[in-house]
Amino acid sequence: MTQEHDSEYGELDRSQGRPTLRFTRRLAHPPEKVWRALTEPEHLAAWFPTTIDGELVAGAKLSFSFRDLDIPAMDGEMLACDPPSLLELNWSDERLRFELTPDGDGTLLRFTASFDELGKAARDGAGWHACLDLLACDLTGQPAPRDPGQRWRQVHAVYVQRFGPEAATIGPPPEWEDVHGPAE
Repeated sequence: MTQEHDSEYGELDRSQGRPTLRFTRRLAHPPEKVWRALTEPEHLAAWFPTTIDGELVAGAKLSFSFRDLDIPAMDGEMLACDPPSLLELNWSDERLRFELTPDGDGTLLRFTASFDELGKAARDGAGWHACLDLLACDLTGQPAPRDPGQRWRQVHAVYVQRFGPEAATIGPPPEWEDVHGPAE
């Protein structure tokens, strides 16, 4: 693994009460374009695991449906929406935060996901890693070089190693394996 690739891996912060995954990615596109990829349904379909139904205003109720998995829809709430710099929402019991900062001719994306169960940190770290890879592909207009399940399997072992066995006690739901094949 090169330093460049190593910097794409998320970090696990256990200091704030809830486990929090933190990712920083530099994207070679202006914040306005990245914002569209974070908020417009046709772009979300390329990288985000669910639909996002509801208004992009703080306090709005949201509903999330998985496109490829037979899992019931989830509820959530828009916590903050400040185009094109901040999007924060409750995604079921997780808090997702996307911060966009201009960086030369591109954007620095800082993404955090906070949740209650430490045991799913490696699973979710690998999942968000694969999602952010797909986001980068969508922004360039290029097809993904691999299936998201394949990418998840490639990076999951790294997250297990980085975060430790206590952060890897919860694996993907059975519905995930129906679509993407066995996790390991």
